[in-house]
Amino acid sequence: MASGKHTDSATLLLRGGTVVDGTGTPRFDADVRIEGERIAAVGANLANDGAVVLDASGKIVAPGFIDVHTHDDQIVLSAPGMLPKISQGVTTVVVGNCGISLAPLVRADVPPPLNLLGPDKYVHPTMAAYVAAVDAARPAVNVVALVGHSTLRLATMDDPYRPATQAERVRMGELLREGLAAGAAGLSSGVFYATGAAADVDELALLAGITGSAGGVYTTHIRQEMDQVLDSLDEAFATAKRGRVALVVSHHKCAGPRNWGRTLETLAHIDAARRDQAIGLDCYPYIAGSTVLRSEMVDGVIDILITWSTPHPEMAARTLASIAEEWGCSQVEACERLQPGGACYFQMREDDVQRVLRYPATMIGSDGLPHDQHPHPRLWGTFPRVLGHYSRDLGLFPLEVAVHKMTGLSARQFGLANRGAIRVGASADIVVFDATTIRDTATFELPKSQAAGVDCVLVNGKVGYRCGGTEPDRNGRFLPRVVPAADSGR
Repeated sequence: MASGKHTDSATLLLRGGTVVDGTGTPRFDADVRIEGERIAAVGANLANDGAVVLDASGKIVAPGFIDVHTHDDQIVLSAPGMLPKISQGVTTVVVGNCGISLAPLVRADVPPPLNLLGPDKYVHPTMAAYVAAVDAARPAVNVVALVGHSTLRLATMDDPYRPATQAERVRMGELLREGLAAGAAGLSSGVFYATGAAADVDELALLAGITGSAGGVYTTHIRQEMDQVLDSLDEAFATAKRGRVALVVSHHKCAGPRNWGRTLETLAHIDAARRDQAIGLDCYPYIAGSTVLRSEMVDGVIDILITWSTPHPEMAARTLASIAEEWGCSQVEACERLQPGGACYFQMREDDVQRVLRYPATMIGSDGLPHDQHPHPRLWGTFPRVLGHYSRDLGLFPLEVAVHKMTGLSARQFGLANRGAIRVGASADIVVFDATTIRDTATFELPKSQAAGVDCVLVNGKVGYRCGGTEPDRNGRFLPRVVPAADSGR
């Protein structure tokens, strides 16, 4: 792709591409000049002036994608090349979602769902310590962090499965303030999970208020995404309103056959609430979710694919139904025997997925689980799947809208100044891809597979990925919250 001998120059010129700038406005043909870590010029026929030229002819030049929903807290430290993400064009990951963050917590063993981040990795007593670890690892992508509510509970309580005392709530607030002062973008909760389920709105609103006062954002895996989805949304709305904080509803869905089609209700409900408060959503482009094994999610109807199991690792990539048949027991019994473990749950319907993806306030987040033995393909394929399958092949929305959902909209929601845009002065996080060939290749059968059609990825002005492989000089960093999270596009 380069017409020079190397691409480690402080000045690069992306020549001859078509710019989709992240704002949602129509594409245009232009060169993009990068000096140091910033975009210095955008226009036709820019002069070389000693720059290393990268040929982008026939390709799209877009802002690097922001994965707003990840569980990459540990993998950015232990495998900082971040190939599953940078190979998709992702240049920034938001960690600490669903109430699960690596900091602030020091603990030798953790209960589900905190084990989704990998075993025995909770060694960061403060968010500042985690920030230092990220900067020392220098991952290939930028890192934005949320402080997890379940992590706060484990750090302050002897038993996270009960309501917190007033003293424990005060201590949670102190740890949260430290995290926000260290640069965390906000607070996340996951009251769906047992470690957060005993918290009431008073506890959550107290922490949400601290977050709002600091200009952060509050993201939540709501209490229930099945029959009680509307009540659970109302709880999230009330929490954010009392805390005077912008809300993001994580991986919005209507789960389980009884609830298929109900996104017509939930999105209308969200629309009504957005008249009074700032609310955004994130979504992944698949009909299956993935989390820890939970017996109550086994209904004998939906397909369940095992992604990992501590007592029976040989059962990864097998369906729960086939395991139960082999063992001569019920699926619920098989689920119990496999725990602790994880699974993909095929609990959504395609029309609901498309409806949520198309909703104007929806951002794209992979929700990938990098430590799973046989992960959900969303870890490797989310962003190319939106661009290729949903935008190009199905025509669900134009390419400009798809890119906006993973760049400009996300940067605004999470208060990331100078990210998510191709414009003069913006940080040079850039992806170059072929709009005609970009696609996900990861499948539920073979989930660890790089996307097709991504040519080149720049992180903070340096090439971090090119045509199938990462570059040795990683250039990501921790991105602190700079400005208050803005309205999610009401």
